[in-house]
This record gives sequence, C-alpha cells and structure tokens, in this order.
Amino acid sequence: MENQKPKRNWKQKLFREFSEYLVNFVYMAIFFSAVVLYRRLVLAQHGIIVEDYFAGVIKAAVIAKVVMIGAFLRISRKFEHKPLIIPALYKAVLFTIWVMVFDMLEVLIGGFIHSPVLADAYAALKDRVNVVWLGAVLVIFVSFIPFFAFKELSRVLGGDKVRDRFFKKQEETSG
Repeated sequence: MENQKPKRNWKQKLFREFSEYLVNFVYMAIFFSAVVLYRRLVLAQHGIIVEDYFAGVIKAAVIAKVVMIGAFLRISRKFEHKPLIIPALYKAVLFTIWVMVFDMLEVLIGGFIHSPVLADAYAALKDRVNVVWLGAVLVIFVSFIPFFAFKELSRVLGGDKVRDRFFKKQEETSG
C-alpha cells in the first residue's frame, strides 16, 4: 500500500495557500515595518520627516506574493537533500534575486505606462537601481535567511511539530 496524501478539494487548497501567504506576510510585515520605522527615526534625528507609515506593510504584501509565486513555480527545490543551511541560504539568495527581478519588471512596466518610449522606461529603471536599492536588496536577503531556515526546518520536521514547539507549552523533563 502506498503512502499517499489524501486529495484536497479546492477549498482546502485555497485555505492552505491563504494560510501560507498570511504567515509569510506577517513575518515580512513585522520585519519591513521595523526597518521603515528605524529609517524614519534616523531621518527624524536630522529633521527629515518621512510619512511612509505603511511602506513596510505594502512591501511585505508584494514580496510575500512574489515568494508564493516562486514557490508555486518550484524554482527552489535544488538542494533540499543537503544540510538545512544550504537550502535555506540557496533559497534566500534565489528569492532575493526573484524579488529584484519583479521589482525591475514593475519599474519597467510603470515606465512603459507613463511613456511608451523604451528609453524612458530604461531611464526609470536606471534611476531605481542605486545604492539605496542595493541596501534594500541586502535587507531583503538578510530577512530571508531566518525565514527560509524556519521553512526548511518545518519541511523536514513537519509544520505541525515545529508550530507546536513554538506555540505550545513544552513538558518539563527531569534529569
């Protein structure tokens, strides 16, 4: 007898996908909102007021969806048989590149919408890719390391088991 998972109906699949998106979004919203708040506080020390209150939440919503698309396309399964640090770092690098590509596409499409001239879209992309953008890429990469490490741990041990270890009281051992 084969060990097969029971078939899920569309409601179960939708709930699973939404739950995964929600977990991804919450993690990223907390992380990116903390970065945005830190930036706002540093700039405020220099008299620069920035009113981008929801920038971290919006960025998290977009990046969580980009990660879901990449996972759906199975772009990151290459090193899943190696020690967990390898697939976690591989996925952090790969998904950082994936987010960069989506960000560049967004800028190019926006450039084409505002002006259908290729040179204008390229200029918009050239303006976007700068030191601040590279710093944001670094922040995304660093945020992805614990994110994918946790996902890899959940994949290997089972999501329910890992969730229970984090959110349920553990029995005391005597020894």
